[in-house]
Amino acid sequence: MAADFDGALDEYIQHLRVERGLSKHTIAGYASDLIKFATWLEDNGVVLDDVDESTVAGFLVSLSQEGRSARTQARALSSLRGFFRFLVEERRRERDPTELLEGPKLLARLPDILNRDEVLRLLEAPSGDKANRVRDRAMLHTMYASGLRVSELVDLDLGDVNLEEGFLAVLGKGNKRRIVPLGAHAREALGRY
Repeated sequence: MAADFDGALDEYIQHLRVERGLSKHTIAGYASDLIKFATWLEDNGVVLDDVDESTVAGFLVSLSQEGRSARTQARALSSLRGFFRFLVEERRRERDPTELLEGPKLLARLPDILNRDEVLRLLEAPSGDKANRVRDRAMLHTMYASGLRVSELVDLDLGDVNLEEGFLAVLGKGNKRRIVPLGAHAREALGRY
């Protein structure tokens, strides 16, 4: 990766981490897209200062030619938009070459959901008194009862759980804390754990 791109990317990642407070998973996704773009620029003999609308469009076309989905292309464009906006705000570029580009059209996808019997089987799957099964049962019941993301669940500390009052203090996206109620089954499973 060219030194100019490498330095700008490091600053942008720092900005996402410190000023925007994004999760490490989101930052990793942005970084991956931008590194792929930097490699494409290098392969095509383009330096960061020379990137324009046609350069970005060419990169997106290359993703399409590689068989990447419209969703992947849209995410890459979103990553590039954030990066170039940052460079403009930092006065490292005069213009954002992504501002006039439209992303690929995405079809709304409905999520796959479990039916009632599948949910019950899932919640009852970890049975027995072994420590890992008691833990897994508590985790499944807590996620189901509270709607937590997996990352939020595994980041919980003991101090975040109030079984007496029946709630969790969850640190979510954007480092925002919220209070989430717990149902009786989740409280029982957590108490047992």
